[in-house]
Amino acid sequence: MRVADAVKARRSIRGFKPDSVPEETLREILDIARHAPSNCNTQPWHVTVVSGDARKKLEDAIVTEILSGKAPSPAFKPGDAGLQGVYKERQYDCAMTYYGTMGIERHEKDKRQALMLKNWQFFGAPHVAFISMPTDMGPVNAVDIGIYLQTLMLLLVDYGLASIPQGALAFYPDPVMELAKLPDGHGIICGLSFGYEAEGEQINKVIMDRAPLEDTVTLIS
Repeated sequence: MRVADAVKARRSIRGFKPDSVPEETLREILDIARHAPSNCNTQPWHVTVVSGDARKKLEDAIVTEILSGKAPSPAFKPGDAGLQGVYKERQYDCAMTYYGTMGIERHEKDKRQALMLKNWQFFGAPHVAFISMPTDMGPVNAVDIGIYLQTLMLLLVDYGLASIPQGALAFYPDPVMELAKLPDGHGIICGLSFGYEAEGEQINKVIMDRAPLEDTVTLIS
């Protein structure tokens, strides 16, 4: 597969088959992904992949925290903090596209909340990766995480797999910390649910637009 084709084919998938990806395949993908570039080759990421029974226990623990009313406690500032102008508009359009595709009206709060909860149910994916980095690092290192994450997602496409990157998976870190000992000083910055796409599901018909080239790129000669 050409890189250009993988970039165009990749999209956020929210409906997965229950079938697990063979561990040998997972290791192969993750071994290639570690070649992603980073500032001064610092490689600030640590990836914790949860599958099988551990994944189900983790889902139950996180959902229990949410339903109990516990407040989110992310290690890093959420991505929607301080959004204004066109960026806030794009976030709004994203939500409207999502709920609209699912046939959920604005006043149907229970349905909206149930759909939101799917984030912490990993959208039914058989695998979920939690990406962490040292909490004393900043934006430059977060860029490294983004580079790694895109590398991993494109590799998943190349191997016939689907995924969805989720900032929401950083909101309730305690159950993850109890399950997996992250490196000292690390905090979860995002998660990635992945597996085989359940083709034909309505939730996988959600397609997000992109801003035109002239809105995001300036060419000077």
